[in-house]
Amino acid sequence: MTSALETAARTIRRLPETLVNRIAAGEVVERPASALKELVENAIDAGARTISVRLGEGGLSLIEVTDDGCGMAPEEIELALERHATSKLPDEHIEDVETLGFRGEALPSIASVARVTIESRPHPSTGPGKSDGWSRVVDHGALVAEGPAALPPGTRVRVEHLFAKVPARRKFLRSARSEWAASLDVVRRLAMARPDVGFTLENDGRRAFQVQPGEALAGRVARLVARELADNAVAVDLERGEVRLTGIAGLPTYNRGVADHQYLFVNGRPVKDKLLVGAVRGAYADMLARDRHAVLALFLDLPGSEVDVNVHPAKTEVRFRDPALIRGMVVSGLRHALASEDRRSAQPPAQGAMAAWRAEPPSPSPMPEPPPAQANIFAGSGWRPEARLTEAGQLWRGYEQAIMAAPSGRAEQAAGPAPDAVEHPLGIARGQVSNTYIVAEAADGLVIVDQHAAHERIVLEHLRAAGAGEGAAPSQALLIPEVVEMDEPACDRIEDAAEVLARFGLVVERFGPGGMLVRALPAPLARGDPADLLRDVADDLARHGDALLLGERLDLVLATMACHGSVRAGRTLSVAEMNALLREMERTPRSGQCNHGRPTWVKLAHGDIEKLFGRK
Repeated sequence: MTSALETAARTIRRLPETLVNRIAAGEVVERPASALKELVENAIDAGARTISVRLGEGGLSLIEVTDDGCGMAPEEIELALERHATSKLPDEHIEDVETLGFRGEALPSIASVARVTIESRPHPSTGPGKSDGWSRVVDHGALVAEGPAALPPGTRVRVEHLFAKVPARRKFLRSARSEWAASLDVVRRLAMARPDVGFTLENDGRRAFQVQPGEALAGRVARLVARELADNAVAVDLERGEVRLTGIAGLPTYNRGVADHQYLFVNGRPVKDKLLVGAVRGAYADMLARDRHAVLALFLDLPGSEVDVNVHPAKTEVRFRDPALIRGMVVSGLRHALASEDRRSAQPPAQGAMAAWRAEPPSPSPMPEPPPAQANIFAGSGWRPEARLTEAGQLWRGYEQAIMAAPSGRAEQAAGPAPDAVEHPLGIARGQVSNTYIVAEAADGLVIVDQHAAHERIVLEHLRAAGAGEGAAPSQALLIPEVVEMDEPACDRIEDAAEVLARFGLVVERFGPGGMLVRALPAPLARGDPADLLRDVADDLARHGDALLLGERLDLVLATMACHGSVRAGRTLSVAEMNALLREMERTPRSGQCNHGRPTWVKLAHGDIEKLFGRK
């Protein structure tokens, strides 16, 4: 064992350049998506109008970025592979940086942990003899080849076998699908930030998306996030002095189960800033449930001296000189935009329901003609009541049928006397308040039940019991299978879990790169919306990932499925339905709280009621 004296006696030495680059790579290049982000940002800073990205295994085996930017001369390629060599800081004023990159660390860091091939050709406008293409190949920090290259003006960077000679880092990389999801998110964010640049993204020879340069901001965001966002969002535009906030914000009713669909940009740079995320949450605070998140893309533009982008090597965190101003702008800008469209909803009724609503009502049965004297009541003629008492009764009956509106309340056929409340702990249903809460009379007090929360727990326990048994849970096959469109990573997550979901009655299969085919729903969810259900299940799988054991993840997914299949607040229930729900609660374990931990029912004892009225 080394003694303290021997440790102190060691001399200080300068680390080799290759080791310095590998240490820097630990901060800059965490995974393939990190390297891809740096390369695409370099292409944007080079003035490219079109950028093409090719990946292999999500970036594990190949990352290739081709642009039509300004290109580099041979000596510039050599210099670009040295640490802290950059063309993006013409002077020493780092606080005024206007480019995405400026540290000069990305290329040498990537070249120290992978095989990197850089091919570049300057534009002919640079002058005769200076527009020839050149190639340079570096393998894990060592130069292995260089020479002329044939390519159009621009630059092509090819990264192969990332961390192949650094096994300690390679083993911490995730699956190809997970790395592909991260890489897709990186390119999607950069494509949103620059609608003036065209992007093409391919993975394993299959094109994920292609956007043309010069698109409108709203159209570019909707194309990359979700097509329905264009119809379910409002424009945001607020300016205060030199600070401007623009973008599009989804309606509160158009929300997701995870915050991955919130895209925030500062001076064209994608960021994940806690201040901005908190401001978004505050703006939607009273319009969203606690477990739902808004979908939006916000672009904040301000002078470079008002924001510090040199906080972290990855450049995803920023620091504002006046954070209160920025937070106030985000909150007020979002609230003002949403207030202008506060009557819109992102959940229009189904076309079938609207057709039924617009249909002519069935012709009522012919009513008896009212007596002539009754018509004279409103005609103003000189009607005089007869002296006979029997005619008054006939007159009233005619008036009721022809003039009075039909009863607007609901009446039910009597089904015998109500059971005795003593027999049931949760009592007997006596009514419904706000079409949300069931009021029941128990032997020892008054019970109030949240119908949605209670049924949510019942459906969850049924799904759990069905999954715990042998064979698949009962399911309801769809007459016409429904295709649900989602982004590719969400489809990958659902496909990976398809076998397990089938055990609970949700039968799905892949339908192309960005679609899932729903063939059957769990029996308790037979009337649910397959699209909403599948999207929320995918969000749940994304939120919890591999951090939880399989059983824990399934419980969370089942809770989401149960929420979709439960009785909604606002639905009118008959007395028989209310009593059936109470009896089912009495048979269901853990029915005292819903899947989110909230109580499903409360009780006011007789003594508590008497105290309210001062009787005790």
